Amino acid sequence: MIGGGKNAFIGAVHRIAANIDGQIELVCGALSSDPETAKESGKLLFLTEDRNYGSYQEMIEKESLLPVDTRMHFVTIVTPNFAHYAPAMLALEHGFHVVIDKPISLTLAEARKLEEKVRETGLTLCLTYTYSGYPMVKQARQMVKDGAFGEIRKVLVEYPQGWLSLPSERDGNKQSSWRTDPARSGISGCMGDIGTHAAQLAEYISGLEIAKICADLNIVVEGRPLDDDGNVLLKFNNGANGVLVASQIAAGEENALKIKIYGEKGGLEWHQEEPNTLKVKWLDAPSQIYRTGQGYLSQAAQYNARTPAGHPEGYLEAFANIYRNFASTLQALLAGEIPTADMLDFPGVEDGVRGMAFIENVVASGQSDQKWLDFKV
Repeated sequence: MIGGGKNAFIGAVHRIAANIDGQIELVCGALSSDPETAKESGKLLFLTEDRNYGSYQEMIEKESLLPVDTRMHFVTIVTPNFAHYAPAMLALEHGFHVVIDKPISLTLAEARKLEEKVRETGLTLCLTYTYSGYPMVKQARQMVKDGAFGEIRKVLVEYPQGWLSLPSERDGNKQSSWRTDPARSGISGCMGDIGTHAAQLAEYISGLEIAKICADLNIVVEGRPLDDDGNVLLKFNNGANGVLVASQIAAGEENALKIKIYGEKGGLEWHQEEPNTLKVKWLDAPSQIYRTGQGYLSQAAQYNARTPAGHPEGYLEAFANIYRNFASTLQALLAGEIPTADMLDFPGVEDGVRGMAFIENVVASGQSDQKWLDFKV
C-alpha cells in the first residue's frame, strides 16, 4: 500500500475491504510521503521492519528484487490525486499489478500513459469506483443488458453532498484542504471528486457512453479555487439524453447518490443511501421492489451479495466486491487460467481514462460559450 497511514480516511477503508474475503494480505507499505510517519504507520499495522518502507520508490524497487513467491503481487495507491500517476507507472514498470483509488491520475494525458503501459505490460489495473460494486447496481445493469426496458432513452443521476457548504479547508480540515487545492486535486473539485462517480455509474448501468456534454460549473463558497457544484446535460452514443447533477454545498445532504434510467418499456431507480433496494417501474404494469439477497436476482447480483436477505450491505461490502473480483482475476492469471466474467467485473484502466476525460470535458464545457461539446477521450 502507498499512502493510507495514520489519520488517513480512505486507506483504512481499502484495508478493511481487501481483508473481508481473506484473499489479500497487507505485506508491505510506504504509508506516507513523510518517511517518519510512514514507518510509524507501518508499525501500527504490524508490518515487518524490513518491509515497512519510507518511500514508494524504495518499496517498489526492493520488492521487485525479492523472490517471486515472496514479493508483493500488487500495490494499492491511496494517496491524493496528484500522487497517483508516478507510483502507478513505477509499479507497472517493475511488473506489479495496481489498484488505484479514483481518479486514476491528475490529468487525462497521464491516464492515457497508464493505459498504454497496461497494454504494453499485460498487467492488470483496477480503479475503485465503489458504487459499481453494489449488488443492486449489478442487478440494474444486468436488466438493462438483457433488454428488460427496451432501448434506453433517458438517464438521470445526481450526487449531492453538503460537507463543503462552509470553507472548512481554511480551518485545517485535511480532507477538504487537498480536495479544494488545484495542485493536489486537479482542475476540478466537485466534478472530479464525485461527479466522476456519477458519470461512471451512469455508463456502467446503462451500457452506454457519454458522447456530448453541456456543463455549468459553479464556485458557491467564495474564494474557493475549484468548483463545488455543477450541472451537466448529457447525450449518449445511442441518442439517449440525460442530466448529471453533483454538488458538495447541498447543505444537509450526506452521500445522496441516486440514479434513474428509463427505456421504452420501463425504468429503474437506485439510491446509494438505501442500497439494498432497486425500484423497477413498468409502462403497463405495477412497479416492483427488488431486494438484495433474493433468489430471483441475476447471477451477477447474487455473486456480489454477501449476507442473507434483510441484512444490510453497504459501502464496505461494495468496496470489497471490487477487491475480491480483482484478486480472483489475479489468482486465475497466476494459475494460468482464464478469469470468469464475474471475476473481471471491476473498473479498469479504461474506466480511469473515461473518468479523466469526463473531468477535462466538463471543465472545458463549463468554460465555453458553446452549447454542446463532443466528449473527447
